[in-house]
Amino acid sequence: MLTRISVLAGLAEELRRNEYPLAERWSLVHEWFERRVALPGFRARLREYLRALPADRAGAVANRSRETTTHFAWCLLDEPDDPFSFWLNEYKPQRDWQRGYADSVHNHRYHFCTTILSGSYLHERFDVRLDSETGLIASARLRRRTVAEEGSAGMLLASDFHRIPRAVDNTMTFLVKSRPVYDSSLSYDPVTGTGRRHVPVESRLGELTERI
Repeated sequence: MLTRISVLAGLAEELRRNEYPLAERWSLVHEWFERRVALPGFRARLREYLRALPADRAGAVANRSRETTTHFAWCLLDEPDDPFSFWLNEYKPQRDWQRGYADSVHNHRYHFCTTILSGSYLHERFDVRLDSETGLIASARLRRRTVAEEGSAGMLLASDFHRIPRAVDNTMTFLVKSRPVYDSSLSYDPVTGTGRRHVPVESRLGELTERI
């Protein structure tokens, strides 16, 4: 009897078969991603996968996931040996957004590809100037502003700076992320002109043991 493979298992197996380092050739991952998410029924299969999760695996998804100032980031698949992970971002109603990292001008430590499953958002890309002494963002200039609609797909490299200032309530996106290519990320608040560096808490354990 044939067992139908889940949508995430199928995507993961395809990525695992690649012989090149994914993070070094992310544009190829993006080409693959665009083809896969454009297939008829992709969103329905993703919904089917989530509804069929047994309690233990649903609990594991919840434990890996986190809340940001603008959305809930659901980690659907993250195996230690894989050079990628799959996520579902569920944007909060705009009235519940808090000022913070996600709506500032920022980059990420990893590359990612994303597609909008439902809703839409305003996406802005920026060119930034770094302070030669601190390495923080000193200024940011808007390069492009687009409205990303349901079904659209895009790619962002770790070196790219962007922000999402507005999203339709309850917009949902599906993402594939690379492993981190940077140790930290940067953000810039255009209102106050403040630049910051962000280091993941798990990487600070060694420093903590020295300070305690």
